[in-house]
Amino acid sequence: MEMSDSGLPPIQRVVTGHDENGRAIFKSEDVTPTKMIASGDASFLTIWSTETVPADLNDERDGRDLPTGLTLERGSVIRITDMLPGKESPFHRTNSVDYGIVLKGEIELELDDGRKKTIREGGIIVQRGTNHLWRNTTDSVCRIAFILIEAPAYKHDGVALNEAKPEQVHPAYGEMGE
Repeated sequence: MEMSDSGLPPIQRVVTGHDENGRAIFKSEDVTPTKMIASGDASFLTIWSTETVPADLNDERDGRDLPTGLTLERGSVIRITDMLPGKESPFHRTNSVDYGIVLKGEIELELDDGRKKTIREGGIIVQRGTNHLWRNTTDSVCRIAFILIEAPAYKHDGVALNEAKPEQVHPAYGEMGE
């Protein structure tokens, strides 16, 4: 079994669907490792994505194959992120509501005012379009499942706050995406 670039085990993915009679079936199953992103601070694996919200359940394409970008272009995505020890993301803001579920280890979330919270294994983050960064302050890999759902920009005093995606704010992220 191929290990993830982070050293953690690969991810099992089971996808369901419908047969010609409309009955539930297992459409596919795979076990896939996370792969290092160009910045070298984390490894990613997209599990599924949709082009729209709400999702189109009649779209038979494999959601893993749809382009998502490093964060989210549109629709929704679920991705596994393995943040390496001692690494951090740049500050960034996206037009999405993000649910982060810490599956292994712990991660520090810092907001643009410098306040920080540590989220431990089993903890859940609800990220609502705020400017933030992720930092792994430990000596172990932190695995997080992120579910991102497209949302309109947050408006402060009636003015939409601009997105600041990692690839827009830090050269190490360049034109990254999947």
